Amino acid sequence: MPHKAHNKADTSMQSIGIKTILVHTVTYFVIGFISFTLFDYTAKYADPLLGNYMRQTDHPLVAAGTLFQVIRGFLFALVFYWMREFFFPKKNGWLFMWMMLFIVGILSTFGPTPGSIEGLVYTNVPFYFHIIGLPEVTIQSLLLAFCTHYWVKHPEKKWLAWLFGAAFVIAILFSILGILAAMGMINVPTG
Repeated sequence: MPHKAHNKADTSMQSIGIKTILVHTVTYFVIGFISFTLFDYTAKYADPLLGNYMRQTDHPLVAAGTLFQVIRGFLFALVFYWMREFFFPKKNGWLFMWMMLFIVGILSTFGPTPGSIEGLVYTNVPFYFHIIGLPEVTIQSLLLAFCTHYWVKHPEKKWLAWLFGAAFVIAILFSILGILAAMGMINVPTG
């Protein structure tokens, strides 16, 4: 019987850190862009009920949002690293990662964020707004958990490094272009 080579997961902080940062930033950008388009965030954020709560979508900080995901990705990586002995040895460890992200990071936040229990209780944000954002954060957190887990467990899959590396550069470049457009430094054709 031929021996099947097993590649050991690389659970070093460097490996988990880089992979989590890249995966988080890319999935945040892609799912965010799709949601922005499908759910017409420009119109929803301009709603008078949300206008004082959310920055408008043409604000430079909104365009810079993808750049800040490097920091968030690092913070996620710290937790994944600290819990590596629980997450990465398991075949379905990604499911535990996702459930942790979903329960603690979405439903049970300490502050009153949209879609969370605290947000439903303590904000005047309309109920539909709590619900409309849930598919975006649910899918993005699921992809973050699954892709990071898979990539850490399969360090031999070099194509993942190329894919997420290239997508990361594209997401960062689009964010920079968005900032420049929001600041009026470049013109973006419409229509």
